[in-house]
Amino acid sequence: MEKQQLRIAAFGGFRSIPPKAGGAGSDKFAVELYPRIAARGHKILAYCRIYPEQQGLKEKEYKGVELKYYKTVRKAGFDTLVHSFKATMDVIFRNRADIVHLHSGANSIWALLLRLSGKRVVVSQFAMDWKRDKWPWYGKLFYIISNYITAYIPNQVVFDNIFTQEYFEKKFKRKYGFIPYGSEVPDVTENSDLLKSLGLVAGEYFLFVGRFIPDKGLHLLIEAFKNLKTEKKLVLVGGSPNAGKYEADIRNTTDKRIVFTGYIYGEDTNVLMKNAYLYIQPSLIEGLSPVILTVMGLGTPLLCSDIKENIFITQDNAIHFKSGDAGDLKKKLCFSLENYEKLKQKAETGREDVKKRFNWDIISDQYIGYFNGNKTNSD
Repeated sequence: MEKQQLRIAAFGGFRSIPPKAGGAGSDKFAVELYPRIAARGHKILAYCRIYPEQQGLKEKEYKGVELKYYKTVRKAGFDTLVHSFKATMDVIFRNRADIVHLHSGANSIWALLLRLSGKRVVVSQFAMDWKRDKWPWYGKLFYIISNYITAYIPNQVVFDNIFTQEYFEKKFKRKYGFIPYGSEVPDVTENSDLLKSLGLVAGEYFLFVGRFIPDKGLHLLIEAFKNLKTEKKLVLVGGSPNAGKYEADIRNTTDKRIVFTGYIYGEDTNVLMKNAYLYIQPSLIEGLSPVILTVMGLGTPLLCSDIKENIFITQDNAIHFKSGDAGDLKKKLCFSLENYEKLKQKAETGREDVKKRFNWDIISDQYIGYFNGNKTNSD
């Protein structure tokens, strides 16, 4: 590993460091990766977003990572474009960095300008975003076009799951990099006050954390849970950064057992995960889910859809239901209520497995290698 200090700028999929309301997997990725890179002696600047209703600047630094804020619009999809354009102009005209790390291939449109200005561009491509139901037809078309730009323009493209990587390599006849997310989770402190404030008892609730968007499959989870005979609660943490009809329909349930907490982050999220009877991930589409990795790192029993990305992480260390099938999800929820010791055994085995396979320190060194110029495709 070269000891020369690197100057890195990062923007794209994440919204803020540390994560705030509206954040998701990309925010967790950023908050885990960038402080570790800074701790290795490199200079890293992360561009965060401010929405119209937010006032003033926030933190200027987080664990060695310099933070810079730009205002953007609230409309889904366009918020990223506007913010990334501003960040691109700042990097180019103020020479903020030599290396630019872009989140999501949708931001590859800025790679050409960045490369023409002499910057080295590394893109992290996550899930097959063009398949997500949350996007209108023009959004999906934009992602499909972006795939071609991603394939050829950046210096490096790194995938977080082998299935999207395989798709790109077959389609574009090129080789790309693979680096997963990490799974390490700090020891969780007891926080009975948090559970009490939410009206929860440890081990007496199911849990989901994430965005309230169609591809997360929350409608399936609510349908299955409504027909489940149990006194346990279903706790739904999160929301959508651009709430619409889908989220309104989700929140319009009359089942008193379903608890909406709003956004919860950091240690408090881990406390909820650690104390859950079962964590449920009903996704229709995922990359390499950082939430699943966190849940497994905590040793919490897990039920998730059987999409291949989830199976890649969990292997046999979780229970799975047929993706898109609320009936099968209900059956597996019933199974979980009757076979808790089996779930705990799977969870403990899974915890040891992901610690070996998904390590943030190794991941950080791998990214530094790509930033330094390890070759995988277009160089």
